[in-house]
This record gives sequence, structure tokens and C-alpha cells, in this order.
Amino acid sequence: MKLVLQRVSEAEVQVAGETVGKIGAGVVAFVAVGKGDGLADAEAMAEKTAHLRMFEDENGKMNRSLLDTGGQALVISQFTLYGDCSKGRRPGFERAAPPEAAEPLYERYVGRLRELGIGAETGRFRKAMRVSLSNEGPATFICESERHLAN
Repeated sequence: MKLVLQRVSEAEVQVAGETVGKIGAGVVAFVAVGKGDGLADAEAMAEKTAHLRMFEDENGKMNRSLLDTGGQALVISQFTLYGDCSKGRRPGFERAAPPEAAEPLYERYVGRLRELGIGAETGRFRKAMRVSLSNEGPATFICESERHLAN
């Protein structure tokens, strides 16, 4: 599983011109599920998102987590994070999980964030979305599940 986490002051996602998710301060989590990912990956990545110290404390050090700040998460499914651009001019997506395998893991990631006390809004799985955000910092982090780091 791969995540791109962007620290934001606000963000929203629209589908067909309708706002379907909107948050204040927190993170936008772009989430991609890879072939072979399982529930343990989704849960571990939600834990990582909730506990990653990506917010500044009173001394200007990144020492506070989403849980510490009471921030929210806007979670967007984005299989293109598995796009392989190493050959030719068109990305290949062979490493991305098929939608029927990815959607339940995406939903589990969102569910685990909520269980941890994070207010999580979402886009719509397999829909064209327009995401607007105000990146704070800017601060952007790329996270991968341990299984993928070992390969």
C-alpha cells in the first residue's frame, strides 16, 4: 500500500460538481492499494497516518501527530501512485490491485482512521474527482507498507 500525505489547512473533493468531502486542518491522504496488499497493510497504514509526527510543536519541530492536533483526514483513492513510468511514454499499472480487491482495503483504511478518532472524509472510489487543497509547509510525505519496502 502506498500513501501520499499532504499537510493541509483545508481541502475538499468534488464529484460531478458536488462537494462530497471537506475538511479543515489536517491531511489529504492519497491512497493506492497494490497487488498482494491485505487488511494488515490497510490497518498499519491508517495507524501510520494517525501517529506520524508531521505537525509542528511550539518549538517549530515536527513533533505532533494528527491525533495530537485533532486534525482531520480527506482520503482519496489514487491507484496512479502505482504507475510505473520507467519504460516508454505511458505509465503501466500492473502493480496496482484491481478495483474489486482495492476497494475493501481502501474502506478498511478509512474505517481504521475513524476507529482511532480521526474525522475522515472521502472522495468516491472509481469516480473522477476534483481535489482542492491548501498545502501547509508545504509538507508532503510518501509512505509505503512494510511489505513493499522489503521488495
